[in-house]
Amino acid sequence: MSSESKEQHDSSSRDTDEGNDSLSSGVPLETQKERSTDFKQVETNDQCRLYRRIHVEPQEKSNTNIKQLVIRKLQKSCQCSPTKAKNMIFDFLPVLRWFPKYDLKKNILGDVMSGLIVGILLVPQSIAYSLLAGQEPIYGLYTSFFASIIYFLFGTSRHISVGIFGVLCLMIGEVVDREVHKAGYDTADTAPSLGIVSNGSILMNHTSEGICDKSCYAIKIGSTVTFMAGIYQVAMGFFQVGFISVYLSDALLSGFVTGASFTILTSQAKYLLGLSLPRSNGAGSLITTWIHIFRNIHKTNLCDLITSLLCLLVLLPTKELNEHFKSKLKAPIPTELIVVVAATLASHFGKLNENYNSSISGHIPTGFMPPRAPDWNLIPNVAIDAIAISIIGFAITVSLSEMFAKKHGYTVKANQEMYAIGFCNIIPSFFHCITTSAALAKTLVKESTGCQTQLSAVVTALVLLLVLLVIAPLFFSLQKCVLGVITIVNLRGALCKFRDLPKMWRVSRMDTVIWFVTMLSSALISTEIGLLVGVCFSMFCVILRTQKPKISLLGLVEESEIFECMTDYKNLQTTPGIKIFRFIAPLYYINKECFKSALYKKTLNPILVKAARKKAAKRKLKEETVTFSGIQDEVSVQLSHDPLELHTIVIDCGSVQFLDTAGIHVLKEVRRDYEAIGIQVLLAQCNPSVKDSLARGEYCKKEEENLLFYTVYEAVAFAVESQNQKGICVLNGLSFSSD
Repeated sequence: MSSESKEQHDSSSRDTDEGNDSLSSGVPLETQKERSTDFKQVETNDQCRLYRRIHVEPQEKSNTNIKQLVIRKLQKSCQCSPTKAKNMIFDFLPVLRWFPKYDLKKNILGDVMSGLIVGILLVPQSIAYSLLAGQEPIYGLYTSFFASIIYFLFGTSRHISVGIFGVLCLMIGEVVDREVHKAGYDTADTAPSLGIVSNGSILMNHTSEGICDKSCYAIKIGSTVTFMAGIYQVAMGFFQVGFISVYLSDALLSGFVTGASFTILTSQAKYLLGLSLPRSNGAGSLITTWIHIFRNIHKTNLCDLITSLLCLLVLLPTKELNEHFKSKLKAPIPTELIVVVAATLASHFGKLNENYNSSISGHIPTGFMPPRAPDWNLIPNVAIDAIAISIIGFAITVSLSEMFAKKHGYTVKANQEMYAIGFCNIIPSFFHCITTSAALAKTLVKESTGCQTQLSAVVTALVLLLVLLVIAPLFFSLQKCVLGVITIVNLRGALCKFRDLPKMWRVSRMDTVIWFVTMLSSALISTEIGLLVGVCFSMFCVILRTQKPKISLLGLVEESEIFECMTDYKNLQTTPGIKIFRFIAPLYYINKECFKSALYKKTLNPILVKAARKKAAKRKLKEETVTFSGIQDEVSVQLSHDPLELHTIVIDCGSVQFLDTAGIHVLKEVRRDYEAIGIQVLLAQCNPSVKDSLARGEYCKKEEENLLFYTVYEAVAFAVESQNQKGICVLNGLSFSSD
């Protein structure tokens, strides 16, 4: 060792002996001294130095006996006592828990008022959405009636309104039209009730139960889809797989509903014009339907068109007024019911069907039909379609129930909500009903009109019962175009989502892209495929974020032990010879190459250094053996002889949630490459999962566990002290960019 290096080494040793109060860059260590620590030793160059280390003793993990665990779980679940039986019954029927404690004076007025208003709104909507599902109007009334009663018994939310829902009706309608077409029925919407087509003939389907017309066969399909959707929902509740709903983000659901709204609007446009067109199915049905509409635009029924325009001129402004003055109005104006009554009277006394061939709803029977089981032969045809319907139904119901529960300060049981919506589909499927779920618009009306408990659902059911038993036949002359207008006007909220896009873009561009992709695929392809595309694209975006995560070098915040990104903050301190690298993502097979290349780019590429050293060694060997005219070429081999300026790389693993086999392998590879050129790699802030993965992957030997640190600050202090003890203070002047 030269005299100069000896002096520097002695000076470094004296500085270390005096107190170890600071890092070589002036980083304070007072805070570090105050920690609960123990002492370990570093042995390098025949020297022993003490340095402070954080030591946390891990909990001893008991060996779990799977057999005993299963037996213990079974014993616990199979034990029976009066209290446990009572709790199980009360959990299964929550109405038994809250109804006996019902505060009549406090809640009855709000529940009756909200129940009446929602029931009045549900009458025209149930009739209108029946057409959307390819069913007769009476079945929509059945659906809303049974759903209100059953959710009252099984639901845990106090505010949501469960009943017929436009998006689900659209999805059911697509299945119904497909199966009706397969069975050989005419799918053109030229038939009034009872399956009578324009030429007076009645289409029949011979089944094991006898003769079934088109309307009968359509509700068979609808009730079978509903039964299967309910079975899926109850099964998901039983196996507690409600986590599926987390894949349906708010942006995805909003985009899906908006895209489906375009399809709903398209399917109702022919009613507004009074056209008799076949319903398009499959991919691109929206475009196909508009092509059919424009090809037949000359056949528009002027009576239906004028009626549609008048209804739009009444409904749209009044809806806006209801929205604008909702805080001042005790209850929204039931404009839809007023329009239905007025249009029915005008159609009846004006004889619009006889004089102008206007399409009307036809006979709506009173009372209830005998219960009938779903068609088991149709289950293989509709089982797959029911999956998407069930997921959308429970996702919307659970999300709305949790949203209003949080708003009003109570809790709901998501698992019980899945049971509730499942039974709202299974039981009504035996009574000629279609799939139901919660609906935001009706829930907002219910909440704003004073709803306190689900007793309001009973009041709503009584209103619908009155219609079913007495009033339903009075809607015989109601024009279908009026029902189409009501359906389209109720899409206003979903279509207004476009106004929120600038704000969504500012908050999250990724969510906005997910919204657009889901909306366009749902509208232009089909609702089921659109939902699948949206889920897949959303998951791809998550993977993309981990594949290209934020990567940065860190610096020390002055007078603290906190390290932050050097590109985001100013005036951060760095320690010569040490680079601190942060990778904000789990390290696994998808992004392992990204991690490695980014680390080499931000710090130093050991592959290039080794290559340069080999090249320099070869040239040096050649110089020693070959001379030209007695003059030897001057070749710089400084890189192969002098130590590198960079001596330590600290990898901040605080944002690495987990490692897989590929992640462990790339960490080993990186450490091996850097150690080959004399650079040590330290890991800091590894969570217990990452530590376990490193231990199982044999990242380091037992005696090398001191290379894992609890904080970045501790790792930097260790690196500085170890270098001081080695006596390496002479830098070779190389500069490494942090970019």
